[in-house]
Amino acid sequence: MTISSPKNLKQTDSVLVYKPQQSFLEKLPVVYLLHGHNANYKSWSKLADLQKLANQYQFIVVCPDGLKKSWYLNSPNKDSLQYESFFLEELMPTINRKYNVDQNNIFVTGASMGGFGAMYMMIKHPQLFAGAGSTSGVLNLHYSAFRKTTIAYLIGSYDEKNKLYDEYSPVNNLQSLQGLNKALIFDTGTEDYLYITSKQFRQKCDDLKIKATYVAQPGGHTGGYWSKSILKHFEFFSEHLKK
Repeated sequence: MTISSPKNLKQTDSVLVYKPQQSFLEKLPVVYLLHGHNANYKSWSKLADLQKLANQYQFIVVCPDGLKKSWYLNSPNKDSLQYESFFLEELMPTINRKYNVDQNNIFVTGASMGGFGAMYMMIKHPQLFAGAGSTSGVLNLHYSAFRKTTIAYLIGSYDEKNKLYDEYSPVNNLQSLQGLNKALIFDTGTEDYLYITSKQFRQKCDDLKIKATYVAQPGGHTGGYWSKSILKHFEFFSEHLKK
């Protein structure tokens, strides 16, 4: 499906949607699956059998296009993309209208830039999601390989005076999830340059007594790793459906 002329973007957003081929549920839970930097809405379909996952777990799986480098956020630069607003005001309402969505069971996850986006959305808007995941996610923007390029375009030059790199980083905003009992899962391969950000995220969860499932396992910042790690996220979300 496509969302044409969205008010918050400068271009049409293409979206892949997978529904269970047979379902016994009146309303279906949803997983929003966000891709990484320079990828597109088709990228996850090349890494995992999304129809099989939809069938197995009875999820609607939604893969929006993050427009390669949107970082799924609202840029302070008003001439830039306002992807967060698009996601909340246009994408989610469209999915809710078009499909029989169980709005108590909406999850979001993704890889790399998409892992950032998923945790960013959950932390900013916890009332909308039952849970969130991140695989190889950029949970601290200071460690991103794109902090001086595409992130700088969105939130300003990377330097010590620009506090937006702290303010936008999920690891610095976890306090918004305290006491909410959300289903959280995150992982990074031990050979991944972003491994340190997951370790920081885990420590912050521990400090704030936020329940989360953390997985550390061999692997790098690769599609091969994500094709395996994302399977655990679907299993995890299915185990945390709200009745």
